[in-house]
Amino acid sequence: MIKVAIFGVGLMGGSLALCLKDKPGIRVTGHSNRPSQVEKYVSLGVVDEASTSMQEVAEDADFIFLCVPVSLLEPYLDELLQMRLKPGCIITDVGSTKATIVKHARERAVPGIHFIGGHPMTGSERSGVEVADYNLYENAFYVLTPDESTPEEAYNKLTDLLQYTRAQIVRVDAEQHDEIVGAISHLPHMIAVALVNQIAGYNEKDGLYQSLAAGGFRDITRIASSHPDMWRDILLNNRSVMLKLMRDWNAEIAKLTALVENGDGDGIVREFERAGAFRNQLPERKKGVLTSVYDVYVDIPDHPGIIGQIATLLGNHRINLSNLHISESRADVPGVLRLSFRNEADMDAAIKLLKQHSFAVQL
Repeated sequence: MIKVAIFGVGLMGGSLALCLKDKPGIRVTGHSNRPSQVEKYVSLGVVDEASTSMQEVAEDADFIFLCVPVSLLEPYLDELLQMRLKPGCIITDVGSTKATIVKHARERAVPGIHFIGGHPMTGSERSGVEVADYNLYENAFYVLTPDESTPEEAYNKLTDLLQYTRAQIVRVDAEQHDEIVGAISHLPHMIAVALVNQIAGYNEKDGLYQSLAAGGFRDITRIASSHPDMWRDILLNNRSVMLKLMRDWNAEIAKLTALVENGDGDGIVREFERAGAFRNQLPERKKGVLTSVYDVYVDIPDHPGIIGQIATLLGNHRINLSNLHISESRADVPGVLRLSFRNEADMDAAIKLLKQHSFAVQL
């Protein structure tokens, strides 16, 4: 029997537990410092058993997953390495920064115990064990960052276990990981926060900014609403990378500023064309480090009951709708209804169904 211990059974840890639980020869144990959480893990059926005792959960474990906040990874690892862990035990994590924890683990290495950094590049704007999802990792990139001291046998054992997540395993150097993820995830979060705060400052003098900043502005800045404490820890942990990225960002903004200042229309066009060409090559609707949005926009006529008709249509076909928003609706003006779904399958089913009923649908 393979014992898998999970510290931090929230969205990430709970989803991992659901992928492994009930698989032949695997038993999943969860840990929390709070008895009420331990009871919840078991009552929800996310884990086979749970305990408030770190030692009880960790002892005899073949695999230990640290699914705690980035700021707690080192303290948890230190405490685990002081225990009598099972020889050959593999410890890994799901943090979004890798170089620091990999270096920390290497400096405190215990013979026969193997640490392999991990980062499943998926997630949700929701949190907690209640929203754990068996399908969260499916088709997502799951990055592993073994170093030169990691035995191939240990790495292969971990990749074999992670096949149950149905993720795509990618082997990457820890520092390279932090540079890439810093650019495609951490920097966009900082830009979104800065942009929202800039508009919030303007709004203090003119409330019309807030009134008109719906729709597209709200969509492109949604990541500014991410958990503040979590992002404080991530950004400070990846500080050296972020400082370079911010300097590069300032240089890009300075370039655009100069083009506008000099009235260089051709230069502006070139920048947009360059950006568009690269963006068009990006994979569509592929799980990545930024949470995907499954939104559909439907043109609706100004008819009584039309919104209820659409909602009923989706409900009758068992398509789960997570949210809806009316972007425009007034007399004699067609409205735009934004429908939000929790996953790609529901979105695709909704698009097909709505088109069959002659609704104009756009992504």
